Amino acid sequence: MPSSIAPARPAALAHADDLAAFVAASPSSFHAAAEVASRLEDAGFTRLDEAAGWPAPAGGKYVVVRDGAAIAWVVPKGASASTGVRIFGAHSDSPGFKLKPKPTTGKLGWLQAGVEIYGGPLLNSWLDRELRLAGRLVLDDGTAVLAATGPLLRLPQLAIHLDREVNDHLALDKQSQTQPVWGLGEAESADILGELAREAGVDAARVRGYDVVTADAARGAAFGRDDVFFASGRLDDLASVHAGVVALERAADGHDADHIAMLAVFDHEEVGSGTRSGAAGPFLSDVLERLWLSLGADREQQLRALAASWCVSSDVGHSVHPNYPDKHDPVVQPVLGSGPILKINANQRYATDAAGAAAWNGWCAAAGVTSQEFVSNNAVPCGSTIGPITATRLGIRTVDVGIPILSMHSARELAGVSDLWDLARVAETYFRA
Repeated sequence: MPSSIAPARPAALAHADDLAAFVAASPSSFHAAAEVASRLEDAGFTRLDEAAGWPAPAGGKYVVVRDGAAIAWVVPKGASASTGVRIFGAHSDSPGFKLKPKPTTGKLGWLQAGVEIYGGPLLNSWLDRELRLAGRLVLDDGTAVLAATGPLLRLPQLAIHLDREVNDHLALDKQSQTQPVWGLGEAESADILGELAREAGVDAARVRGYDVVTADAARGAAFGRDDVFFASGRLDDLASVHAGVVALERAADGHDADHIAMLAVFDHEEVGSGTRSGAAGPFLSDVLERLWLSLGADREQQLRALAASWCVSSDVGHSVHPNYPDKHDPVVQPVLGSGPILKINANQRYATDAAGAAAWNGWCAAAGVTSQEFVSNNAVPCGSTIGPITATRLGIRTVDVGIPILSMHSARELAGVSDLWDLARVAETYFRA
């Protein structure tokens, strides 16, 4: 572990500031997928429609969106029917709250929003923060529109005068104490969906369905001595999504490697990935099959291409916490500012094996980036990622990586500025090598 952390470089701070803008534009998974596509279209990528025919891809740059997921790829001019892919995988969703049916509620003169817990948020971190609503509205003609408010809601904590023991035990009732306020008045005369519809410029009476979540309204920011820290909502996993977008943009120009460079951003990782836009669904395999078919591949050639492919599954991991060192492995202790992490688990909760570790360390060395290892304390079981899912579904060689953070699943998580930039640098090297 380093005795001190060098001041963040200007390029790393610029990258962090761009990440802050990316997160602000991506308060929901649907917004994140749209922002990925928008940025790549601005960089010369062609947006494809799944319901239309796809062009022969040699020498092309393409992006396709499915709900809250997006996949983009760059095909070298010399690509053949058995050319492999290098996939950088991440996810677009984060833990939080999602609007229930009949979401306009309230009592005692307060307007409240009826919400359901999404994934595994650190509930107390959502207290006393200004929150946005964001997601998609589906209209009476089937059209889906993106909608997002500014600061609208808040989960106000009970004053200490009314609970003198609150600092000894804070346990929120997941139903009665997690319903945010958003105004004053009677629920019968208000409509929280109307607030969203107004922001989207549509008639609220036309809304027939919605997928809407909460997001922290505060913008991400660097801080700390020498600006080494970066705090933001949705770093899990927009930090990886953003790194992948930046890397693919930079690697796309003059891409002449012997593989197809691909960014795969999935939805619903926080709730198991088992959806049409999740990593356990068919989105990636659909795109790969159509891509290889357009290159003239038969089944034999597709299997050869898969055997020549890699997936880097990038998601955040735990930095050692100075206030809770006993929660971490006593020897392997990654820390913010010391580089991206290689995630390892004996029970294959992460897909990393010896071959993957060697490949990852090689890409880091080529990028001039120092990597750290992460492994869980034996008494503290770890979560999982899209990595094992992708390896299982496709049989593709997969390695799990990410950046170390603190406050994982908080409304506002903490990362190291240099780690964010270093992850993008390794991803670019991975795409180019």
